[in-house]
Amino acid sequence: MKELIDNELRSSAETTTKIDPAAIEKIADVLVKTIKNGNQIIFMGNGGSSADAQHLAAEFTGRYIMERDPMPAIALSNIAPVTAIGNDYSFDLVFKRQTEAHVRKGDAVVCISTSGNSKNIIEAMKAAKEKGATAITFTGMGGVMKNMADHALVIPSTETPRIQEGYMVAGHIICGLVERGIFGKKAVLIDRDDTIAKDHPYCSRPEDLLLFDGVPASIARLNKAGYLVIIITNQSGIARGKFTEDILSKIHKKMIADIEKGGGKIDDIFYCPHHPDDKCECRKPEIGMGVKAVEKHRINTKTSFMIGNSDADVEFGKAIGCESIKVTEKFTFNDAVNKILSK
Repeated sequence: MKELIDNELRSSAETTTKIDPAAIEKIADVLVKTIKNGNQIIFMGNGGSSADAQHLAAEFTGRYIMERDPMPAIALSNIAPVTAIGNDYSFDLVFKRQTEAHVRKGDAVVCISTSGNSKNIIEAMKAAKEKGATAITFTGMGGVMKNMADHALVIPSTETPRIQEGYMVAGHIICGLVERGIFGKKAVLIDRDDTIAKDHPYCSRPEDLLLFDGVPASIARLNKAGYLVIIITNQSGIARGKFTEDILSKIHKKMIADIEKGGGKIDDIFYCPHHPDDKCECRKPEIGMGVKAVEKHRINTKTSFMIGNSDADVEFGKAIGCESIKVTEKFTFNDAVNKILSK
C-alpha cells in the first residue's frame, strides 16, 4: 500500500512541477491590474471545479496569508440561481445568465474546467468577452477553452485528479502573488561587502567593517521613501572557520549602529553561513535568503530592487523578480539609490 501511495504523490508532484511559471505570473499580473482598476474577479466551474472556484474566491474576499483589506471576488456557484436557470432555461446557460448579470467591462473571469470543454462555461466566456472582460482559463491539456482564453493556465495532464491538484497549487500561488502585488511592501535588498562597505576578506572584527562614504544618508533616503532596507549577504567565513556567528552578529550590530548614526535604518539582515562547496539553497545566486525575506516581510518584488557588486547579486535579484542594480567603483551605492529614487 505504501508504494501505491508513494506513486500517487510522485505523480502529483511531477505534474505540478511542469506547470509553466510564466503563465502563473501573467495571470497574477492581470488580476492585480483588475483589482487596482476597481474591477472584480469572477470564478466559475462545475462539480469539483465549482468547489475550487468558491475556494479561490474566498481566498480573495477573506485572506490567503496576509492580513489586509478584502479583494472583490465572487464564485457563480450559488445553488438558487444555478438550479433556477437550469430549470427555467437550460443547464448550458447557468453561467452565461449570471455572467450577463454580474460581469462588467474590465472584470476578469476565471473559468475552471478539467476537460476544457464545459459547454456552460464556454457560453459564459463568450458573454464575458462581449462585455469587455478578460477571460482566464484553468484546464488540463485537452479541450477548446484554453484556445478561447486571453490567458490560459494549462495543467500538463489528462488525468482529472492531477489536473485539479495542479490548478489548486497554481491558484494558491496566484493568490499569494496578487496579495503581495496589491498589499505587499517595497524593499531594497542590499549586498554588504564591496557594496556598502569595503570588503575586508573574512572580516572577523567589528572595527574592520567600514561603510563607504554617504551610505547611511543614502539608506535614510530609502527609509524616507518607504522602502524596507534589508541586507542579503554571503558569509562563508563561518563555514571556513574564520569567524563565528556570534562574531558576525557583533559586526552587524556595529554596522547597524553606524548606519543609525547617519540617520538610516536596517530593517533586517539575512546571511548564508555555508561554504560554496555545500551547494546550499541560500548562497547567492541561489534564492533561499530572498524567499525568506519575501515571506517574512510580505515583499512585492515587482516594486523592489537588489543592489550588489557581483554577477551573483544581479542574478539573485532577477530570479526573485526584483530589478537588479550592479555597483562598481565608478557607479556607487549612492548612485544606485539615486537611480531608484528617480523612478
